[in-house]
This record gives sequence, C-alpha cells and structure tokens, in this order.
Amino acid sequence: MDEFALIRRYFAGLTPDGEGVALGVGDDCALLQPPPGAQIAITCDTLIAGRHFPAETAAFDIGWKALAVNLSDLAAMGARPWTFTLALSLPQADAAWLADFAAGVGALAREAGIALVGGDTTRGPLSITVTALGSVPPGAALRRAGARVGDCICVTGTLGDAALALRRWQAGELPRDDDGRALRARLDRPTPRNAAGLALRGIASAAIDLSDGLAGDLGHVCAASGVGAELELAALPASPAFARGAGSAAAALQLAGGDDYELCVCVPPERLDDARRACAPLALSVVGRIVAEPGLRVRDAGGGIVEHLPQAYRHFP
Repeated sequence: MDEFALIRRYFAGLTPDGEGVALGVGDDCALLQPPPGAQIAITCDTLIAGRHFPAETAAFDIGWKALAVNLSDLAAMGARPWTFTLALSLPQADAAWLADFAAGVGALAREAGIALVGGDTTRGPLSITVTALGSVPPGAALRRAGARVGDCICVTGTLGDAALALRRWQAGELPRDDDGRALRARLDRPTPRNAAGLALRGIASAAIDLSDGLAGDLGHVCAASGVGAELELAALPASPAFARGAGSAAAALQLAGGDDYELCVCVPPERLDDARRACAPLALSVVGRIVAEPGLRVRDAGGGIVEHLPQAYRHFP
C-alpha cells in the first residue's frame, strides 16, 4: 500500500469537515475560513515511541493520545477546537495497526468536534505529529502571563495517576485489577479539559496545561507573570487508585510526574465560586496561592517547606 492509498483508506473522511473547512484532506493544502473576528490558536506536539509512550501501547490509545495532548494545549488557552493535521512516520504500513490508530484519532476528534484537514505519511521510526488549530475571541485567550499576587492556584481533576501507571508498568508491577485499569486509562487516554478551558475564559487570570508536572508547568506561569507560588502538598487532589498505590512516591509523582493533562489555573479569590461553578461537575481544587516572592515553595502538612523538590521532565536537561 503506498502513502496515497494509506491516506485514502484510513484518514480521508475520518472526521466531518466542520464549519469553515472549504477543502480538507486530499489536496496539496487545506482551505480554511476562520470564524468571523476570531483569533486562531495553533499548537503542535510530537509523540515518539519509547519516549512519550511505551512501544507496546495499543494503536487506538496512541491515536487518542496524539490528539489529546494538542487538545489540552487548546484547552489551556481557552480556545475552541477547530481543525488539525496529522503527520505520521511508520516503520511499515500494518493494516490492523493503522485501522486501530485511525479509530483512536477519530473517536476523540468526533468527541471534541475537531476536523482532520491534512497531514503527511512517511516511512521511519514510529512518531506522530499533530498540529491543532482552535478559535478564540480577540482578547479572551487564557495565557500564562496573567497571574497576580493573591490568586488561588487551582487544578482540575486529580494528579499523578498517569505517572504512577507508567512507573509501575515499566517495573512490571501494574496490577490488572480495577485500580490498575483506572491508572492505565489515565496514561493511555487522557481527557483534555476543553469544556473547562472555555468556561474559565473571563474568570481565570492565567492558565497552563499539566504535561510535564505541576511544579515545572506552574513555574512557567510564574516566570511569565513575574510572580512566585506556594503549594500545599496536602491539598493536591488524588484519585482513590492513586491514594492506594502511590505510597512514599506520591509527592514526587504529583509534583513532577507529568502526563496529567489537567489544567492549572490562577483565579482571583473573589471569582473562585464562579470558577468552580463553571467547571462543574469537574472538580476544581485549590492547591496554593500566588505570592510576590519569586520561586516555588511547597509546604507539607505541618506547614514546613519541602526541601529538594523533584524536577519536572525536560527533553534537553
């Protein structure tokens, strides 16, 4: 099967074209008409086998996650998902693998209401690059640079599940019980928080998605905003499966484990109730506050400062 047949068979027609798509998959370029008056948010992520997902990960889950990490970036900006492109490097054109991969991409794309409009395929080591576009009214985007002293630091959902799943999977210790399946699902099929991102426009003062760990990603917000942060270790939200399985590694996994794809948002205290109502039924937990002194400090249950904080993931240390 050549690359053109591959595209026609697995990706042409994978998603409806959607509003503003004059020409989608099948030509040299897509033709798009942006929503009137909207700004376009663009994000791009690459996933590489053995680096971003274990090589034995199911093809459906790889497809889902490749799109999910980009949707999460759009969520962090308060952008409505619109269109995406997919560049796929494959060691071989395995029909069964491709069918499952395309099904994973398509399932999340249809759920998110985002249209596939083009891309590329080539032979090589397994890697997937998605470029996603979203729309946002001028001046309404959530950004990293808006945090203010006194803001509550909040996170959606729970933290640490994916990092715990990966650690235990790599060690051959991930149980096959309900807890193991719940943790594995958070690693393989993260849920991008697009509805929350849209709902928090006009409420949150700053936002970022949690891909590399809370400590590192919150640090980006602080650097962009010229502020510092204090976190309460005991306030970090955990799922029941994480609470039962993390043990002494809990703090490191929640602060620096990564792959959560939750939102971390800074909210003025007087808007906290509004933010929680906007996110409902998704939980929004206060985990700290923005302070004037630069840097990140984490307090333990007794109020003491935690020394030797774990480092967030970096591709190039």
